[in-house]
Amino acid sequence: MSDHYFEEEEFTTQFNGRTILRIIAQARPHWPLLAGFLLAITAISFLDSLFTFISKRIIDEGIIARDTAALYQLVLIYAGLILLSALGVFVFIYMAGGLGERIQYDLRQKMFARLQDLSLSYYDRTPLGWIMSRVTSDSQRIAELVSWGLLDITWGIVSIISSAVFMFMINWKLALIVLILVPVLIVVASIFKQYILAEYRKVRKLNSKITGAYNENITGVRVSKALVREEKNLDEFKVLTGSMYQAGYKAAWLSALFLPVVQIISALAIGAIAWYGGIQSTVGGITIGGIQAFIAYVTFMLWPVQELARVYAELQRSVASAERVFSLIDSRPEVVDREGASEPASLRGAVEFDHVDFYYEEDKPVLRDFCLRVHPGETIAIVGPTGAGKSTIVNLVARFYEPRKGVIRINGRDYTHYTLQGIQSRIGVVLQTPHLFSGTIRENIRYGRLEATDEEVEQAARLAGAHEFISELENGYDEEVGEGGVLLSVGQKQLISLARAILADPDIFIMDEATSSVDTLTEALIQKGMERMMEGRTSFVIAHRLSTIKRADRILVLENGRITEQGNHTELIRQRGHYYRLYTQQFRRELERAYESYGDLPAAGD
Repeated sequence: MSDHYFEEEEFTTQFNGRTILRIIAQARPHWPLLAGFLLAITAISFLDSLFTFISKRIIDEGIIARDTAALYQLVLIYAGLILLSALGVFVFIYMAGGLGERIQYDLRQKMFARLQDLSLSYYDRTPLGWIMSRVTSDSQRIAELVSWGLLDITWGIVSIISSAVFMFMINWKLALIVLILVPVLIVVASIFKQYILAEYRKVRKLNSKITGAYNENITGVRVSKALVREEKNLDEFKVLTGSMYQAGYKAAWLSALFLPVVQIISALAIGAIAWYGGIQSTVGGITIGGIQAFIAYVTFMLWPVQELARVYAELQRSVASAERVFSLIDSRPEVVDREGASEPASLRGAVEFDHVDFYYEEDKPVLRDFCLRVHPGETIAIVGPTGAGKSTIVNLVARFYEPRKGVIRINGRDYTHYTLQGIQSRIGVVLQTPHLFSGTIRENIRYGRLEATDEEVEQAARLAGAHEFISELENGYDEEVGEGGVLLSVGQKQLISLARAILADPDIFIMDEATSSVDTLTEALIQKGMERMMEGRTSFVIAHRLSTIKRADRILVLENGRITEQGNHTELIRQRGHYYRLYTQQFRRELERAYESYGDLPAAGD
């Protein structure tokens, strides 16, 4: 586990009304569901208050007055309203649940679509755990607020208003005493508001760090075990979870404290009603049923206030989640199509770097005044130490990034005049660490060209040298590869990646250290597939094993973002420069390994 974690962007510490409105706006495309459940819950809330008022009449007009007919009539009305209320409960639960699922679906679709558009620079600075946290738990929290949270808010507000109306109908003086509760509760809520929001923001940030730590440890479990890092990782994880516990505990403590305060205020109101109502009943100012109704209304008002307090706490967390989700949705890619960009007919012309500067961090240049012209159909091999800029060059060619200064031309034209889709759809890339998608081998190869036939898929596999091992599998091309290709070896995944690139039939071909993690036999297969692939194509090959690039038309030796040597293999060996030293050292190591494995080699003629 890394000792340094990505620091999430800071959000405003104010209770952002615009964020709340934007959260609610997520329901706009589904307004019939929103309107339906709001109408249903409004009716239910009114009926709940009406039940108490009818109970008051049952006591006063039926039981105390000993009027059987009135009692019978009121009970029938009460029963009919219960049936109507049950129907309303079904409607609002069905509609609120449907609305929540649709909003969550919409948010995840928006985030996934945005993630497809964002440049690689976003992924360079944003860990997977942070992204997953936004797409999963944060989107779910927003959906729950818009559906069930809004439902509870509406129920609480309508319940309080309808209870107040009926209380005024019974006794307006006593109602005024009760309504003193409202501003007091508002003041209490405003005091707690900021503290709860701040703590829940901490919780959400720490939750994303924990998600990132989980991802890092699961994907790197082999390295952790090999280096015996389990205890160290556990200690670091304890620090994260301990910080989240403290923030969550404080937020829960504040939320829990709020509810007893509300209950104490309500208890004082009930005591005032019992005292004042008792006095009024002796002079005929209020009936026994009226006192009972008032106490019921105060208790009934307490439930919505408690629910509003709970929803308010949820609102704090949802605002923090929404800020994170909207920050992702609002992110803009750094590499975009310029106005008037056109689709290239092909990319088989020359590729030229004209005085290009590039950096990932402004004070750490990678390429400086870099110039290079690659002729059509030429194979360029790039070697050099780590950090020299090898991968940066091919990333710029593929327009995953753009020059900070200078121009890259393809077919003699500034390549920013071409669309991103037009460039990247005509470039084939095979990476050092191949990535396969869950599914079959056939599906993974077809990923290079979705409309390809089964015959074309198999032909690409033959050219890549993958057909033989695929045929030996139990299900052949229909064999499942597992998540990320975990069911195959690195070499097998690399051959499938090469077949995928061959099927795409690109104009420019890029191999980024594709043979550095495979055995010698697989390397030979990949080399043969590469040679077939590079015929007639402009190709860039980054190689760790220099034996794989001896046939390149030109080899570039990079140091500190500059070309220090260039030429074909024979020319560079004759120069006896840096390439010569690298090649002879590597050759000597391979020879030493051969002696260690096989002992003394037989002399010629034996």
